[in-house]
Formats: sequence, structure tokens, C-alpha cells
Amino acid sequence: MDGPRTAVLIPAFREAATIGPVVRAARELADVIVVDDASPDETAARAAEAGAIVIRNKTNLGYDGTLNRAFETALERGYDFAITMDADGEHDPSLVAGFKSLLTEDRVPLVLGVRPRKQRFAEIVMGLYIRLRFGVEDILCGMKGYDLKLAMENRGFDHTNSIGTELAINSIRRGVVFRQLPVSGTRRQDAPRFDRRLRANMRIFAALGQIVVQDVKNLVGVIASREREA
Repeated sequence: MDGPRTAVLIPAFREAATIGPVVRAARELADVIVVDDASPDETAARAAEAGAIVIRNKTNLGYDGTLNRAFETALERGYDFAITMDADGEHDPSLVAGFKSLLTEDRVPLVLGVRPRKQRFAEIVMGLYIRLRFGVEDILCGMKGYDLKLAMENRGFDHTNSIGTELAINSIRRGVVFRQLPVSGTRRQDAPRFDRRLRANMRIFAALGQIVVQDVKNLVGVIASREREA
């Protein structure tokens, strides 16, 4: 059937235990592209068995690098919209329906998930700044929906190791309309893939620092422009 095409993009590393059910459930609502980040287990095989388009990194690229490949693949294959979600089951795949409806029917170019809780101290701090600055409740939620034109305008998903925030923040800075949806799921029982606690907090603070620095640069530019016009 002709019409806009939507792909669910799933970065995966050592998720052989969960990736299969996640892919099968998501595939009922959209095509699924899994990028396996050089996992040492059967993540790629389980995803392929469940019906995903599977891309495998030769070396570990990390979260942002892996999603970069996912977005590149979606664009190369002619998809119009993309929904990112985690491989571990923390995002309920049935939520894809709501994201897809907003993207394809309501034509909202950016849809942001909102988790019921923050996991780390740095997330709380970053969340406070982003909420006050941009009105976004949970910029670090991994489930987001995009009109892929946004990725083309940004020349990719990420250039700064922003923990999945660059494309959304840059789009909002340009005035792109966004909506937010509650995201639920099953909290994982084993250790999270997103680094150890101290290192994870440091990465989040680094991402926040990049955003604040860019905000300051933008403000200085506005002030300088107004002074020239005066």
C-alpha cells in the first residue's frame, strides 16, 4: 500500500534475551531495523529470526553511533518516519501505535516519550534544565518519533555523542512542533547497558554541558545582532 513508511529503529548490544519479543511485537505496527552494536551474543540472530532488518556494526560504536547507522539505513531504504526504542523491553512496543499516529496522521514532526521516573541524579538535573529551557519533560527517554526530514536537516542523528538528544534539541531550537507521550514498559532486572552509575552520570552531565554552551553561544549571537542593529 502506498503512503508514508515508518520504521522502528532499535540499537542493541547484548540483548539476545529480549530482542526477539520486542521485534515481533513492534513488527505488528511497523517495519523494524535493528542495529547490533557488535554484540558478543546472539542479539543479531534473534532479531533476524523475529523479522527485523538487521545491520551489524563491525566494532562497537556506542549508543549514538549505532543510532546514526539506523537513521542512515532508514533514509537509504526510503522511510519517511522513524521511531526509536530500546531493545530490552523497557519500552512497551504497543506504544509504537501512538507515536506512529501522531507522526503519520497528525503530521507532528517530533514526538517525545516521557518515562514515569528518572534513574540517575544527572538525569534529574538535566531534566530540570531542559524542561525550563525547552518545555520537554524527559529528553533522555529513548523512545522518540521523528519525521526523517529532521534528520536530513540536521545532516544525521548525532554529531556530538549527545546520548540521543541532539536531533531533538536542534529541531526544537529551529522551532519544530513537538508532542509528548507517556512511555511505559517493563523495568529491566539485570544491569543497564548504559554504563556504570558514575560514568553514566558523567556522560549525561557532558551532554548537558554541550547544550548549555550552545544556548550561551546563541544568546551571545542574538545580543551582538541587536547591538549591530541599534
